[in-house]
Amino acid sequence: MSVAETIKAKLTSALDPTRLDITDDSARHAGHAGASGGGESHFKVVVVSEVFDGKSRIERHMLVNEALAEELRGPIHMLQIKAMTPAEEWQ
Repeated sequence: MSVAETIKAKLTSALDPTRLDITDDSARHAGHAGASGGGESHFKVVVVSEVFDGKSRIERHMLVNEALAEELRGPIHMLQIKAMTPAEEWQ
């Protein structure tokens, strides 16, 4: 399973998102510290979930980081997170 597929599976399981966009941004970081030669080390995620309702930005990011803790210790070097509630998605 690719890192992107793992991200999708884990965030879907943990957060039941109504929207989940995952972008492998590794090519933009080629040659930088932490960039693997094969890619799949730098990602952007957009997660829209009702789980985020009433939570601060930091709490939302912590939920995403907790779901991906194993990957953040390994193949993921950088993770850019945009976490919103369904109501915030259309603002």
